[in-house]
Amino acid sequence: MKVLVVGANGRVGSHLVDKLVENGHFVYAGTRRDNLTSSSNNVRYVHIDLLASPEAIAENMYDAEAIFFVAGSKGKDLLKIDLNGAVKVMRAAEHKKIKRFIMLSSVFALNQDKWNQSFLKDLTNYNIAKHFADHWLINNTKLDYTILQPGVLKEEPGSGKIDVNIDYPGENSIENVVDTLVQSLQDPNTIEKVITMSDGKTPISDALRNL
Repeated sequence: MKVLVVGANGRVGSHLVDKLVENGHFVYAGTRRDNLTSSSNNVRYVHIDLLASPEAIAENMYDAEAIFFVAGSKGKDLLKIDLNGAVKVMRAAEHKKIKRFIMLSSVFALNQDKWNQSFLKDLTNYNIAKHFADHWLINNTKLDYTILQPGVLKEEPGSGKIDVNIDYPGENSIENVVDTLVQSLQDPNTIEKVITMSDGKTPISDALRNL
């Protein structure tokens, strides 16, 4: 499948591009940086500027069949990037008639009652941005969405095992998050699902199959 990764140079995006290629996909690696190249014949860098119009963004989606939105501003421009940038990509996807849309969000972004738990109490503005981006995807588009909501990300090897529909925010290896994103693309059971997750005890494929 031909897929677009928006935020391809980020902590998650760079690993996601590699994992998608490993699984046989062709990746349009979307980034605002120009003149990037890849040694892989299955990766093409494309210019995606989240400050541009949805129409301009759509022009660089080419013939992608699915979109991953994993971009973020690292807290520097939450409204323009994390919220409205996501909405612009959704609008661009609908303009291009690309139905499959997988978005990386934040644990309990849609459940404000949990925003005082653990590390979330220090991320209120981030959670607000993610809340309304998730809400837009669910209620204002007709996209075949999956929203993945992990807790804090950590740089360590993945176990290949997760817990889903969790009650309390937990840690997530980036590798487990990436594997879950990729397997979500391949599993139609994840369509129209919001998946809270943490590292856990269930193989990823089983966890997604039993949502």
